Amino acid sequence: MKMSAMLIPLGLLVATPAMAGPAFAASARQSEASIPFADHGGVDDWRAGDSHTIYFRDNHRQWYRAELMSPSYDLPYVEDIAIDTRPNGTLDKFGAIIVKGQRYQIASFERVDGPPKKGSKGSHRIDAPKAKPAK
Repeated sequence: MKMSAMLIPLGLLVATPAMAGPAFAASARQSEASIPFADHGGVDDWRAGDSHTIYFRDNHRQWYRAELMSPSYDLPYVEDIAIDTRPNGTLDKFGAIIVKGQRYQIASFERVDGPPKKGSKGSHRIDAPKAKPAK
């Protein structure tokens, strides 16, 4: 009797991940993004967000954001990069970029509406509102 009491919780423990598996797999597939034929003109444009982020535009004018595993401090200042795709030529979370000969692995790759707009973060002192003189 003790043996059957132990087998029921073990059976539930094994069945629970199996029941959650298809739902988890479906949600993971929805968040996966990729640019096919990135090595043959699939990438139309790119923009650096910061040292950890780069935005790619495919030839259908859809934007993607790639987060890098390690910072590339030269990324915001370079004019060209190389894209290291998988053997099938698809750019996704398993790809990498090469900046000045250094390879940076992509940690995440997702579809976005577009790169962020340039804000007033870099506004010059001359553009800032002037303070009123003290009386």
